[in-house]
Amino acid sequence: MASESYGIALGMIETRGLVPAIEAADAMTKAAEVRLIGREFVGGGYVTVLVRGETGAVNAAVRAGADACERVGDGLVAAHIIARPHREVEPILNRTLPAAAD
Repeated sequence: MASESYGIALGMIETRGLVPAIEAADAMTKAAEVRLIGREFVGGGYVTVLVRGETGAVNAAVRAGADACERVGDGLVAAHIIARPHREVEPILNRTLPAAAD
């Protein structure tokens, strides 16, 4: 997976609670052609949702996800995009739990 996703943008949204995370994930996947690659339960009720895709699509998806998360309440902690993550970041991404079984 590392070689095929190298250079593909990464979008991340961190939330307080599962409901805002699900709302953000739903909005991101509906807003743009991105792939939901995982979610991470960070602890203390924090959840991070990750998507991959072309930079423009990830940018639009993260914006939509952050907006949706804010509509649910004050669950949005952070939203960030990395246009081309370095290949050494890939092992960290591979540790995240899958979002859904294929």
